[in-house]
Amino acid sequence: MSRRRHLARTRKYADEHGHRVIMIMKDPEWEADYVDEVVVADTSSIDETLSAAKAVAAAESAPIDAVVTFAEAAVPSAARVAAEFGLPGVSERTAHLARDKYLMRAAFAEGGVAQPRFALAATLEEAVKAADEVGFPMVLKPIIGTGSMYVRSVATMAELEEHFDVIREGAWAGFTYDPLHDSAMRSYGGGVLAEQFVPGPEICVESLVVAGTTHVLAIHDKPLPTGPTFEEVYACTPTRLPAKTVERIAAAVRDVHEAMGILTGPTHVEFRLAGGVEPVVLEAAARMGGGPIYRSVLLSTGVDLVEAALDLALGRTPEIAPRAVARPIGFWNIFPERAGTLSEIVGLDRAAADPRVDEVEIYRHLGDHLEVPPRTFQGHGHLIFKVNDVDELDPVFDELVRTLRLRTDPEGR
Repeated sequence: MSRRRHLARTRKYADEHGHRVIMIMKDPEWEADYVDEVVVADTSSIDETLSAAKAVAAAESAPIDAVVTFAEAAVPSAARVAAEFGLPGVSERTAHLARDKYLMRAAFAEGGVAQPRFALAATLEEAVKAADEVGFPMVLKPIIGTGSMYVRSVATMAELEEHFDVIREGAWAGFTYDPLHDSAMRSYGGGVLAEQFVPGPEICVESLVVAGTTHVLAIHDKPLPTGPTFEEVYACTPTRLPAKTVERIAAAVRDVHEAMGILTGPTHVEFRLAGGVEPVVLEAAARMGGGPIYRSVLLSTGVDLVEAALDLALGRTPEIAPRAVARPIGFWNIFPERAGTLSEIVGLDRAAADPRVDEVEIYRHLGDHLEVPPRTFQGHGHLIFKVNDVDELDPVFDELVRTLRLRTDPEGR
């Protein structure tokens, strides 16, 4: 649901340029409203996705001009289809590095990119050994995960023993839809990454890579304390970091792109700032940031990431002209305080009527079961707001959190 704007902009772009939009998807629902045709296929398989694309090519009178995805798990499939038809896009190797976090870490190590210490652990015994190498606090995370689903820090041996099996099991059971799931599970023996926890502010960076040149467009601060489950609740832009730190971040983003071989397309890179100044890469994606980030960047900078991504996929050079002074924008991925049955949505009308709110949407309905991190990777709704000065961002966020709430009842009541 958070990608509805992405598809609406794609629909508009296609109409403007005379293209048809064909979507390959396993279980299409509302998405079908934005495309000319939906081809149903098992997108948990790269081979099945490619077969569906070949069938489309055979049935269409015009050639396939571009392939693009806004979904993390589909990046390797999009790369395979692009390679098959000789279309612009990241290489299959790069797409794989962007999805397999262990291989990503190896690529960063080879490229000399600053990153946390890391190890692979398939059993509690291996995790205990990893703790000796990595140290506490230690972050356990899936190898092919998305967002912060089944990511957790552990500060002691007792916490490691308590949480390891839950994280390891969820790291695979929670991502069976991923095209890399089966092969990665075999390769890593059902293991997870164990990484050093890097204290310091967390940020994410949105960029466009055009003909090998990186254009950093927006840095989102994540002001809330993080851990132990690292849910991505609140982000805001433009960054309030000093100019010299921003320069270090831009250089680190370029290093990340070089290590992964990213030569074209939008990217989303996450960092912790060691000592508040030195960027240490957490992970990177060869696609634009998910959820409200597209709208946040557009409102703040004036740059349309979907339009730019489509231009690049079609072999066109996008126009990158961010406004001279970025507008302060914040967004909130909405979670309930606890898992359970959604019993009440408090304050939705009031939030929607607030002139500072650009959009607010709740994806769930009364009676739905809502999970909370680490068992889910995204919020159950989002809210985007705009202010006139960066100093207003945090107070307005706090006010909106008090205004809008998802109330849940425990299951079985």
